[in-house]
Amino acid sequence: MTEEKKLQITYRLKKRIFEKYNLNQMEDDMLEQVIESLIAEELQDTYLTIEERVDITERIFNSIRGLGLLDSIIKDDEITEVMINGPDDIFIEKEGKLYKMEQKFDDEKQLEDIIQKIVGQAGREVNQANPIVDTRLPDGSRVNVVLPPISLGGATVTIRKFSKTPMTIEQLLRYGSITKEVAHVLELFVKAKYNIFISGGTGSGKTTFLNAVSSYIPHDERVITIEDSAELQIEGIDNLVRMETRNANTSGSGAVTIRDLIKSSLRMRPERIIVGEVRGGEALDMLQAMNTGHDGSLSTGHANSTRDMLSRLETMVLQGSEGLPLEAIRQQIASAVDIIIHLSRLRDKTRKTMEISEITGYEEGEIKINTLYRFEEDEKSTLEKVSGKLKRTGNPLINDYKLRIAGINEVI
Repeated sequence: MTEEKKLQITYRLKKRIFEKYNLNQMEDDMLEQVIESLIAEELQDTYLTIEERVDITERIFNSIRGLGLLDSIIKDDEITEVMINGPDDIFIEKEGKLYKMEQKFDDEKQLEDIIQKIVGQAGREVNQANPIVDTRLPDGSRVNVVLPPISLGGATVTIRKFSKTPMTIEQLLRYGSITKEVAHVLELFVKAKYNIFISGGTGSGKTTFLNAVSSYIPHDERVITIEDSAELQIEGIDNLVRMETRNANTSGSGAVTIRDLIKSSLRMRPERIIVGEVRGGEALDMLQAMNTGHDGSLSTGHANSTRDMLSRLETMVLQGSEGLPLEAIRQQIASAVDIIIHLSRLRDKTRKTMEISEITGYEEGEIKINTLYRFEEDEKSTLEKVSGKLKRTGNPLINDYKLRIAGINEVI
């Protein structure tokens, strides 16, 4: 049976169910029985394989109770990203490559109904007055929604899926993103409470890497996480407080920003503050927290290099306080940030750690960077496959003060 035929049957039977039954008073088991009965009646003269019958049943059930065809897409662990450009154009990413799907939504209304289900599950709102929203699915997958008239081709939904199991250092080693030596050094940095910033472009794996590094946090510490949409999967910490921002309601009030949450977290006796990503004026509050006794803080940010991350931090701090002179901002950054880990997505779609650097201070108007590790591509690399390794530069670690006060005497 063709995909078009399945869509027609699904749409027709779903319409009959809505017209004949009160779905609010129907249990899921009863709904499944009704769907199976209607399929048997409607298609009594049509040969269906068991797989086709199950597929149509699931489509109808999911379109009523779940997220329609999104349910089957989300269940596919090989799919890492879903891009919906209106009801007729659905793209997915598998192993770093984009594919257009044959499946379509019945119409714009079905897509918008599913969007409202997604947004409602996370306690958010999206409508013509507030047509852009960032939210998440129950499994933690990140969702961005843009509605018409802002999105000219129909409602747009972008879903960044996350693995059901949190990323670990062992997996990063297996993928070749870091080496055993680097993993050990990162463990020392985290345990000694270095303030660590993870930078990289879109899709470079910043949140995934942050999840892995957080496994080194001692389990008896009090950790507070702050995010736009809760994505971090920190495990093994009993005293964990997770906070998430809130958009303004339809009347324009009730918004809770990352800046609000950072300020509040300082009164919650945190031993570490983890900010999922800084994008604006909250960078100033994050730096001030790092500079006022909250060592061991971690965060991420978008940038194309370590130096670019520092420039972006300067710009973001200016957004938070335009009156601050640039020299004071740079001194604040140099004092607050200890380590920057830069990630990148290479031409073969693999994600690698490109550089690990320490910030050594502020001199002559510039923030000083000491690169400890750098990714070096070897001669075996091709256009299709990048091979290489994160290698020590030979530069010694200059700021070893935190290691020493933590009782760690290793030379890095």
